[in-house]
Amino acid sequence: MQPIESALTLHRQNNKLAIRIISPTFGHLPPEIAQQYGLTHRKPHYFFLFMFDGQSRHGVDLQQFDVKANELLFILPHQIHRLPASKEDTNYVKLGFDDNCLSLLPKQYPFLINPFNTQKIQFTALAAARLKSIFDVLLNLLSAPETEPELILAHLNSLLTEINLAYFATGKSLATDKLSVYIRFKLFVEDNLTDHISIHEIARQLALNTNSLYTIVKHYSGLSPKEYITNRLILEAKRRLYYAESSIKELAYDLGFNDPDYFSRLFKKVSGQTIAAFVQDLSGN
Repeated sequence: MQPIESALTLHRQNNKLAIRIISPTFGHLPPEIAQQYGLTHRKPHYFFLFMFDGQSRHGVDLQQFDVKANELLFILPHQIHRLPASKEDTNYVKLGFDDNCLSLLPKQYPFLINPFNTQKIQFTALAAARLKSIFDVLLNLLSAPETEPELILAHLNSLLTEINLAYFATGKSLATDKLSVYIRFKLFVEDNLTDHISIHEIARQLALNTNSLYTIVKHYSGLSPKEYITNRLILEAKRRLYYAESSIKELAYDLGFNDPDYFSRLFKKVSGQTIAAFVQDLSGN
């Protein structure tokens, strides 16, 4: 599969913002255009699917998620998204927007770091009703390309605030300042993923000792800091293998490994299969 220009950019629903909303009766691309994107692709933007009723199955980074009534699936930029193979009788809304839209909003939304490593959020009936109201307004605003961006962004802010509150409503019990440290750890890893910085240095950058960092990362991810980084590197390798035509050696060097053989062994240890077997499985999908 080769990366293709984002449908969000090419088929935006607002003259000034890269944003699209889709419901069963609104916003669908013509079949001949939709087919160009295929069922599986790497998301270049933020994507949300909210189910009002019914059920839909989507793949995110090689995992399958059944999204049911009052549940929201969110996918972040660079994650691999696999759409359902067949259309289902459901009532839903889908929303996509780019980093520029996010940068224009008045605050940050920590759930977009996904500290609990979950792609799905459950809403109460009352919160789901509020979400539906916001989505209805956005559907109305995006039906006219000339709508002023400020109106769209105001409701997008309300939507993300609702989602952020729901994401953390059932969070784990460590104090908020420790959750903040874990979020900073995740951001540091993302920003320096291929540099292979030592755990001691990461702890120093976060003004922690290594034991404190271990305790916090283990609590939120279930992994040690080293295991977390290793798993993240292998996930990145899998994502790149969806599109890259490079050799194992080139991929290893791109991900910061000096020894391609060690990289191959690590890939098999973490994923349970060789790179060749993984690629073969991809070609069979």
